[in-house]
Amino acid sequence: MKLVAGNSNRALAEAIGAYLEVPLAKCMVRRFADQEIFVEVMENVRGEDVFVIQSTSYPANDHLMELLIIIDALRRSSAKRITAVLPYFGYARQDRKPGPRTPISAKLVANLITRAGADRVLTLDLHAGQIQGFFDIPTDNLFSVPVMTRDVKEHHDLNHVMVVSPDVGGVVRARALAKRLDAPLAIVDKRRERPGEAEVMNVIGDVEGRNCILFDDIIDSGGTLCNAAEVLMEMGARSVLAYCTHGVLSGGAVARIMASKLEELVITDSIQATAAIEAAPCVRVCSIANLIGEAIARTASEKSVSSLFD
Repeated sequence: MKLVAGNSNRALAEAIGAYLEVPLAKCMVRRFADQEIFVEVMENVRGEDVFVIQSTSYPANDHLMELLIIIDALRRSSAKRITAVLPYFGYARQDRKPGPRTPISAKLVANLITRAGADRVLTLDLHAGQIQGFFDIPTDNLFSVPVMTRDVKEHHDLNHVMVVSPDVGGVVRARALAKRLDAPLAIVDKRRERPGEAEVMNVIGDVEGRNCILFDDIIDSGGTLCNAAEVLMEMGARSVLAYCTHGVLSGGAVARIMASKLEELVITDSIQATAAIEAAPCVRVCSIANLIGEAIARTASEKSVSSLFD
């Protein structure tokens, strides 16, 4: 087995390597003066089972090109099998046509990864489950729910807990956490008036006196969760905290979270934390390195990955 990492999240790749007790292969990823990307794998990979660890996070286009070029370099170096490990799959929010003359970019990115030479894909908490079907190669979609469940039990009192989905689309995800915590489920019904803004309208479920846990896959601007926290407190919730797998947190999202009704935001390290995230007292990072590392180990030994979530 060989582990190759791009530049998107070196810390996570090293943590995965530490769990597997496999050092990262030497790989040089640099740029020419015009920012054109050049890759050179510094170790022999002929006949090897290679896992490329790269999140397509900000800057998404640069990190995506790094991934594609690394895969191409490995394919041309006679690697036996190449698995693209994407802790965060960018462009996943563009999984359908929201209007006329718009792209389905998630499908385009899936085609690019396949055509570059990947044999398998391993990713975490896809924004929409049907994206698995966009790939014409085997694709394993891991779930952060076991990691989040363990963290909730370790850090919070489970008395009067209620799991809340911040929108109707995330009900299945929130229900999975609620089932593991043996907690009731509520849903925030919101109406989005314009792109980038979310207006909370109503709460389905009785949250009065409850310690509410908002659970979502992606937090970007933070508007949805902040508005949801405010309406939950207005409806009588005792406290509100949030768990999100992918902390995109673009623009002034961290400042918005700090000024909101949220007591705490917990994200994973699927995207490398910025300085603003590390400095925020109410934002905590939970590692998913062991989960991804175990999935890699099972893939390499041809064992079941789905049994991780039984």
